[in-house]
Amino acid sequence: MSLAPLSTDHSTELYDLARRYIPGGVNSPVRAFKGVGGNPLFFKAGEGAYLIDADDNRYVDYVCGWGPFILGHCHPAIINALQLQLKRGLGYGASTEAEVEIAEKICNILPSIESVRLVSSGTEATMSAIRVARGFTRRDKVVKFEGCYHGHVDSLLVKAGSGALTMGEPDSLGVPRAFTDLTYVLPFNDSDAVENLFARHGDEIACLIVEPVAGNMNLVPPQAGFLETLREVCDRHGSVLIFDEVMTGFRVALGGAQSIYNIKPDLTTLGKVIGGGLPVGAFGGRKDIMDCLAPDGPVYQAGTLSGNPLAVTAGLATLKEISKPGFYDQLGRQTQKLLAGLQQRADAAGVPFTTNQAGAMFGCFFSDEKTVSHFDQVMACNLDNFKTFFHTMLDNGIYLAPSAYEAGFVSAAHLDRELELTLDAAEKAFSAVASGNQ
Repeated sequence: MSLAPLSTDHSTELYDLARRYIPGGVNSPVRAFKGVGGNPLFFKAGEGAYLIDADDNRYVDYVCGWGPFILGHCHPAIINALQLQLKRGLGYGASTEAEVEIAEKICNILPSIESVRLVSSGTEATMSAIRVARGFTRRDKVVKFEGCYHGHVDSLLVKAGSGALTMGEPDSLGVPRAFTDLTYVLPFNDSDAVENLFARHGDEIACLIVEPVAGNMNLVPPQAGFLETLREVCDRHGSVLIFDEVMTGFRVALGGAQSIYNIKPDLTTLGKVIGGGLPVGAFGGRKDIMDCLAPDGPVYQAGTLSGNPLAVTAGLATLKEISKPGFYDQLGRQTQKLLAGLQQRADAAGVPFTTNQAGAMFGCFFSDEKTVSHFDQVMACNLDNFKTFFHTMLDNGIYLAPSAYEAGFVSAAHLDRELELTLDAAEKAFSAVASGNQ
């Protein structure tokens, strides 16, 4: 069965109208299809594993809201919880019992987090975590890794991943040089580079921030020993180790990537899943560091909508569902089945292709290399092949991220039927790629 769209005329009309009033016609750059060509789609509904566009076409969705819809779209438990909260109000400008409940759950699930503060976005979480790390250490320098994206924080938009790579703007205009002068950028998965930098400048470094599984240069897991090296050098030099688990937290496992690799960071940033699809973020970790925050400490951070009752309600409903026994095992099996099917069809078509997986996150690379573990390997992948693959999949009712530098996501609603539809479309897509290479 094909889900091929018949027309996308209304999406085109909406895009033309949007460009009159919104910069680039979109409110987040990667939505603009600049990385793949063509016009972006506009969606009006989501149901389970599917998105429905403005022209009533249905697509199997592997973007999942860029991660948070781990249960699929419009899961009854989340919708019911939100309907109850709507009757009680949208917000109060004051604290609620639900905020305490979700903070307790986060701390219980992630042992590295002894104290947590809610914010409204992943960018706000990383920005705040770095501020409190600087306040705690009384140092200014920050270490990040090329291809890792931590939101549009001024000091971190240096060789960033995600939309910055897609747009070809790894160093954004509007960011003062003085900000990035305080940021060291190292190759991801290069332990020697980390050791060498800390040997020279370790006593100046306030913190090191990393995606423990890089999800913004497609999906690149850490190599053996890499995260251990980060933990060791930060301990040695008194620097704060920050795991950016905005994407991987409660996504790759209930305890995030830190539970898979058994590394305990000093601070963790969270988002996406803990809001069930509503705007949310959080940062937390060691109590002695978090105690530096106002009102108890001298590091100021605040947010009018932090802990918004709707986002917290959706997050609590999501955490309850994903905490059920066997949830992540099933999700991981479906993801593995999907990737095995894609690899089989790529091999049959003679297309150089490989995949990476972390729980229910995956990466697809049009590369001759069997293993992709470094930024330069990601950047060497065949973008023309990806563009052909993306558009053929889209024409056959499969919605992938419109960028070769974004991870994919599987939800609990992606059952065998959805995988079959996806692999049928992939057979056509790999054939189109092979034909274009002849």
